[in-house]
Amino acid sequence: MCGFGGYFGSIRDAEALLARMTAAIAHRGPDEQGKFITADAGLGHARLSVIGIGDGQQPMSDVSGNLTIAFNGEIFNYLELREGLIAKGRRFRTSSDTEVILHLYDEMGEDCLSLLNGDFAFAIWDNRRRRMVLARDRMGVRPLFYTSKDGVLYFASEIKALLKVPGISAEIDPIALDQIFTLWAPIAPRTAFRNIRELEPASVMIATPGQVTVKRYWHLDYPDRDAPPTLTNEDDAAEELQALLSDAVRLRMRADVPVGSYLSGGLDSSLVSALAAGMTPLQLQTFSVTFDSAEHDESAFQTEMATALGTLHRTVACQAGDIAGVFPEVIRFAERPIIRTAPAPLYQLSGLVRQAGLKVVLTGEGADEVFAGYDIFREARVRRFCARQPASRIRPQLFRRLYPYLPGLQQQSVEYLAAFFGAGNAALDDPLFSHRPRFKTTAAAKIFFSGDLRATLKGYDAAEELVSRLPQAFPLWHPLHQAQYLESRFLLPGYILSSQGDRMAMAHGIEGRFPYLDHRLVEFAARLPPDMKLKGLVEKHILRKAAKHLLPSAIRERAKQPYRAPEARSFVGAGELDYVSDLLSEASIAAGGLFNAKAVASLHEKCRTQPASGFRDNAAFVGILSTQLWQKNFTGQKTSAARAA
Repeated sequence: MCGFGGYFGSIRDAEALLARMTAAIAHRGPDEQGKFITADAGLGHARLSVIGIGDGQQPMSDVSGNLTIAFNGEIFNYLELREGLIAKGRRFRTSSDTEVILHLYDEMGEDCLSLLNGDFAFAIWDNRRRRMVLARDRMGVRPLFYTSKDGVLYFASEIKALLKVPGISAEIDPIALDQIFTLWAPIAPRTAFRNIRELEPASVMIATPGQVTVKRYWHLDYPDRDAPPTLTNEDDAAEELQALLSDAVRLRMRADVPVGSYLSGGLDSSLVSALAAGMTPLQLQTFSVTFDSAEHDESAFQTEMATALGTLHRTVACQAGDIAGVFPEVIRFAERPIIRTAPAPLYQLSGLVRQAGLKVVLTGEGADEVFAGYDIFREARVRRFCARQPASRIRPQLFRRLYPYLPGLQQQSVEYLAAFFGAGNAALDDPLFSHRPRFKTTAAAKIFFSGDLRATLKGYDAAEELVSRLPQAFPLWHPLHQAQYLESRFLLPGYILSSQGDRMAMAHGIEGRFPYLDHRLVEFAARLPPDMKLKGLVEKHILRKAAKHLLPSAIRERAKQPYRAPEARSFVGAGELDYVSDLLSEASIAAGGLFNAKAVASLHEKCRTQPASGFRDNAAFVGILSTQLWQKNFTGQKTSAARAA
């Protein structure tokens, strides 16, 4: 795991620029730095040494000097690929996975991407063909951004490195902001920064003089809803799933340094930790975050699982005020406004891993997308059930069963539940049927947008743009698979793996590894009949079956408790930090120009006096505060306190 930056074209002061770009992302690779410069291209690299510690320095060139790579991530099947290349007569100078990519590219060009099992982003300077090749892993675990200036292509693992290029400055993209306040994340390739783009997951960019092309090399696909299932026996499917997951964990245990594991206390991370504990010759180290608030805390389950596995377990307590304390750093590393506080405790957690002396952790992220674990999947099924009898007063009560951890929802009337979840009046053929309530509730926070921002957006509809990005086969899929695609293709790389994943871990130089996102496992799960994943209202049914002999029943059978963190109340009340009141002051809001200053003042006061705010107000508060922090950090917007000084 590392970070890199570079350019393709002719520039001045290349060495100084690469030094600035690499320094901006040094947190991603604190172990060493390197650079490569030629007449038309340059690469800079900050290394986190995990594999090939003694000989894996980058940028790395092949023997001929015609190919040079800067690489971020890991190729987990590099040993198997290496053996195949040696059998063909290839000779290796290092023990790193980086050199494997160089040899494969030399043989196959960009077609080599189909052989890589890993989380990666890389840039290869191909001197023979005079081209720069950029690529990103299938699920979007590792980031890669790019922009152009005066005919030169610039790229980097994080945007803050691109901002070191003369003439490139930070400016909010209003369309991206609207997407964040609707969909939780920008729709790639758009980013929060105007004119700076993200290479989409499973994509390769080939840049030659005067031409840049981008194409996808892999697609997430599902069978037609009417097609006969290829997997029909649950026992066989569970056995195959366990074998695939076990192998995915085995590959991700490969490292020249110890590998730890996150342990939330839920099914997903517990299963990964159980498999990992049986594969390490050392005592597995596990890490958890705990909360003061009972509605967020899972420490009892974490302790039970750690005890059952005999791990060396450490926890970090997210206490009152901690989220507000680290939130400015969270936004600096996330590089975008966010509407949830969930990344903040994960920022603390990765700091705990770094303090323990580890560089690599396994995580259970991805299982909910791949095996239909989120409440939104069950909710969509209940909404379709209600639509078959829209006048029923009994069916909407099922929504209470879906959200036992939301006490406010338990008090609501049947009429409220039916209206809130759109039960009975939603178009069943709407491609966004499963996600409309979430998008509608989130978009309600846009009531705080300023008149100028509304005028700029001119009625733009983020949800409709999302519809325009759906594949042609989408209407042919089962409704559950449609919902899974929306989560896996957009929210997973756009928010979960970015704001909550790579950015929070790499802020402390920690590499997260995601066994559930092994593409073999993803493709297997996509072929499973929907009822093997969501059986009635039991989520991840087949995964629970696969875990039967690996986990205590209390862990295996417990209802999912989504990972959440305290939101607006983390920032207000006694001990409110100065930056919060400063950035939310009418003067600061007016200076930013994106929100209605008086409306924000009212929201701030409401959150101070009514701690149990609803979703809209929490999302609006966090979104507005994070946007103000983003502007202060990246555009240099002065706050009211700074102007008064």
